[in-house]
Formats: sequence, C-alpha cells, structure tokens
Amino acid sequence: MSVIKIDQNNFESVVMHADKPVLVDFWAPWCAPCRMFSPVVDEIAEENPQVTVGKVNVDENPVLAQQFQIMGIPCAILFRDGKPAGRLVGLQPKAAVEEMLE
Repeated sequence: MSVIKIDQNNFESVVMHADKPVLVDFWAPWCAPCRMFSPVVDEIAEENPQVTVGKVNVDENPVLAQQFQIMGIPCAILFRDGKPAGRLVGLQPKAAVEEMLE
C-alpha cells in the first residue's frame, strides 16, 4: 500500500476515524534526517497492509504539528482508535518502527 499525504483537511477522516492502526510521519522537505527516514516509511507501508501509513508536512500543516506537540522531526506517531499509541522522534531504524507497530 502506498503512503497517503495527510493534511489538515483529511487528518480526521484518515487518522481519527480509521478502522486500523495509522502510522503518521511528521516531516519537512528541508530536513535531511526526514529524507533519510522516508524510504523506511515507504517500506513499512508496502510490507504492512494492516497499517495505514501517511505523511504530514509540518511546514504546510503547522496546526497539526502543534496539536501533536511535534518538537523534533522526523517524528513517527502510531495512532490506534484515533489516539496516539506510540511515538518515535528522530531518524530511526526500520526495526524500531516495526517494534512500535507490534
């Protein structure tokens, strides 16, 4: 499954009302660690059809970044039943993301 672009307009429908877990990568195009983390996020999306995977550009969606207290990027938050259930901040190995999904 491919990664969904999430913004303030579709956040509620994609994340808050999802019928399965949602992994959201908060990132910015100028962030080198974010660009390094992006292929990991893409792999997670392809290998885990039981999880919806999306990305939020914090520059374009500052309200969402503030709402979820994003202090450092990349920041991956796992949502279950519309609530944050796990958070990884900074460049993380794929294994750390997979462990959070379990």
